[in-house]
Amino acid sequence: MDTKTVLEPGKRARSKAANRRAILDAGRRVFARIGYEATTVRDIIRETDLASGTFYNYFKSKEEVFEAIAEDSTHRYRELLSHVRERATTAEDYMKQAYRAYFAFIAEENEEAFANGAPHLALIGVRVDTPEMLATAAEIRADLERILEDDSSGLDIDYLAAAAIGIAREMGDVMLQRRPVDVDGATEFASRMLLASIQALAAK
Repeated sequence: MDTKTVLEPGKRARSKAANRRAILDAGRRVFARIGYEATTVRDIIRETDLASGTFYNYFKSKEEVFEAIAEDSTHRYRELLSHVRERATTAEDYMKQAYRAYFAFIAEENEEAFANGAPHLALIGVRVDTPEMLATAAEIRADLERILEDDSSGLDIDYLAAAAIGIAREMGDVMLQRRPVDVDGATEFASRMLLASIQALAAK
């Protein structure tokens, strides 16, 4: 069999993956620079070396690009969260590590935007319930239920998980607007607030 014939499928797959990554990277830069609402598909295409037709082979709209960025980021954060799950031994430990992992992750994700003087890529106001995000939320709920097993009597775990995630999203957005970006400060505030709330609710 001709070697070229064997290599072609792999080469095409790598090219497709590279094109998709180029579009996502371009989308991330444009969304951060001018905001989600102002961004158009044309803006994203201009940020790449790809033709318009190539873009539409992968995505139908800017909404799909944004969802793919959110899905990709959430997938990578889930990996970090799995390490937190393995290490944490107490509720306080879990909360601190989980919040630190999240705040450090979004700070690193936006380093290029900051270096170029652009605002951060905010997810606030653009709700994207992708399968990866829903799976992450379910894992956080399960983690809280497990780690608070002896202290969660009377606590609504669904509300608690929603509150924990909401704190991370809202505080993360504020943290990224500050200079310098203070991961430690955000981690300490978020974890102490959630832990104090749990203790107050459990005492009732």
